[in-house]
Amino acid sequence: MRAVKVPPNSASLEEARHRVFDFFKQACRSIPTIMEIYNLDDVVTPSQLRSTIAKEIRKNQNVTNPKVIDMLLFNGMEELNNIVEHAKQRHHVIGQYVIGQEGLVHELGSKDQGNSDFLKKFYTSNYF
Repeated sequence: MRAVKVPPNSASLEEARHRVFDFFKQACRSIPTIMEIYNLDDVVTPSQLRSTIAKEIRKNQNVTNPKVIDMLLFNGMEELNNIVEHAKQRHHVIGQYVIGQEGLVHELGSKDQGNSDFLKKFYTSNYF
């Protein structure tokens, strides 16, 4: 993979949009390398990683300022370069892109959250 270069600013929204699609293609082409470097075959499939990349890009679909899109693209290219150059450890990649930000929160929500009488009395007596 090439080193991250700062591209010139996009002249229009259409040009910035085209660059986003190019970045998505570049990221998807890097998936096999990422799977091999971090040994992710037992944890995730390439299609799941592709979906995660698409989800991360879609988070900013409402941005219409080409300069902001260029800045987001630069951050994305830098992140992709760090991953491909093995600047992150396996658990970072798994935590951020496989489990995701919502994955651990859902696990915590399913646990028993103070259903005992003792805890209910404790919470009502000590919280104003």
